Amino acid sequence: MIETERLVLRPPSAEDLPWIRAEMNSEAVMRHLGGMRSDAEVADGLAADIAAFAEAAGHRRWTIWRRDDDRRIGRCGLFHVHSEAAPEALRGASEIGWTLAERAWGQGYATEAARAALGYGFAASHCAAIFGQTSDSNIGSTRMMLRLGFERLPALDYFDPDYPVEDNPTTVWRIAREAWDGRA
Repeated sequence: MIETERLVLRPPSAEDLPWIRAEMNSEAVMRHLGGMRSDAEVADGLAADIAAFAEAAGHRRWTIWRRDDDRRIGRCGLFHVHSEAAPEALRGASEIGWTLAERAWGQGYATEAARAALGYGFAASHCAAIFGQTSDSNIGSTRMMLRLGFERLPALDYFDPDYPVEDNPTTVWRIAREAWDGRA
């Protein structure tokens, strides 16, 4: 569990499933993430997220809760780049990602959660950098990358067939440990 001023990032649980289906698997939330998922895909994804917490090197996708009313508002985590379409230099690297329920947009929660996840990622691992991926069409995530101190790496941008044409190319960003240590 990770706590910030306004949030608590908790490991996922099976009790998150109805909430994910109701609030996180919407057209608005999934717009830049390849679209809505089937109920089975949502359940399988949550099961994988839960199982990963049992592995020392597993990915971490926390459920974001607001401290003031103990309500779920999103998910944020650290993963390993796994897309076959990604450049070889990127595959297996640490990556951050976030999604928030639409009702939580525009309040700084994603930035706060991402900062906490980055702090955890650099403290818990020996990685030299953490990457982020988005697209130019996802203006909110692009702004977040800049706000968090990520630098754009255009040489690593790539076309990902898992996403629609309007969300391509995938743009690649990186924050180095030294840059993070200077901001933390």
